[in-house]
Amino acid sequence: MAWRGLAQRGWGCGQAWAPPAGGRSCEELTAALGQPRLLGRRFNVFIQQKCGFRKAPRKVEPRRSDTGTSSEAYKRSALIPPVEETAFYPSPYPIRTLVKPLFFTVGFTGCAFGSAAIWQYESLKSRVQSYFDGIKADWLDSIRPQKEGDFRKEINKWWNNLSDGQRTVTGIIAANVFVFCLWRVPSLQRTMIRYFTSSPASKVLCSPMLLSTFSHFSLFHMAANMYVLWSFSSSIVNILGQEQFMAVYLSAGVISNFVSYVCKVATGRYGPSLGASGAIMTVLAAVCTKIPEGRLAIIFLPMFTFTAGNALKAIIAVDTAGMILGWKFFDHAAHLGGALFGIWYITYGHELIWKNREPLVKIWHEMRTNGPKKGGGSK
Repeated sequence: MAWRGLAQRGWGCGQAWAPPAGGRSCEELTAALGQPRLLGRRFNVFIQQKCGFRKAPRKVEPRRSDTGTSSEAYKRSALIPPVEETAFYPSPYPIRTLVKPLFFTVGFTGCAFGSAAIWQYESLKSRVQSYFDGIKADWLDSIRPQKEGDFRKEINKWWNNLSDGQRTVTGIIAANVFVFCLWRVPSLQRTMIRYFTSSPASKVLCSPMLLSTFSHFSLFHMAANMYVLWSFSSSIVNILGQEQFMAVYLSAGVISNFVSYVCKVATGRYGPSLGASGAIMTVLAAVCTKIPEGRLAIIFLPMFTFTAGNALKAIIAVDTAGMILGWKFFDHAAHLGGALFGIWYITYGHELIWKNREPLVKIWHEMRTNGPKKGGGSK
């Protein structure tokens, strides 16, 4: 009797326990079955315990990290789009999420530099032909009547007055402006958040590492980045050349996003990131490393100047502090990764990568000269 009473108090059907949906209560089930003659009271106790284990269904709530959801953590930054509708959850195996981005980073970097080497080869071949074409065009222009106020002529004049670096980054700036306009289309918001913002908690991991480099949600963010890129374009292209610069810039965007992925997985902050800051930090760090004695100034305070070497040290210190302290306004991990990649490439990477491109160029030259080999057949 004592054991039965304990079972009724501890495991009986009270307010904290609910019967299964569409079923009967414990008392109704016991009354329906009746009192068995052979087993006696033990059978009644067994039924009560079994019914008592049926819990009322609970609502499953999404798991939250200690730092809160990514949207709550990144609401204070005006540089990223509002992502309240997009839920990012920590992966149960966060280290595994870095495998695909790692292979994508290595593969894309290799393809970028390989394509740049082939591009330079083709460009050198076409310069001789374009030289003679230019002489012919100048002779035809001298005997052809000139049009006054021709809009195309003015555009060509403006284009020819630009430096090689400015002409190179014009396409990059145009791509950033185009993507910025896409952000203003309401029907494309979900697509833009999915493919043009990078986060290790997103379902799409690899392509946003490149596409987010051309993505800006804030006009001020885009204007500031493009101004810095335009300012350093002539110096970086004079140092690296047009083809090598494009390979470094695109690779820097992917590498800086991978560093951001690693930091987010390590800290558990899975907020989205976007912008060309990581790639631009590579350009800035490369120029400051190559010309440390150059004088720089802040756009709003042109009267204060400082050396490029000191500016680079200050930028690295600020981004390191921001990454450690968890500042959320900028993606300091991507900035720091881009700056370190720029320093490494100017110091060691140029010798290791670009100067060893000759075997690939030879293979491409043989393919262009000999063409595809045709299989022999019997006549």
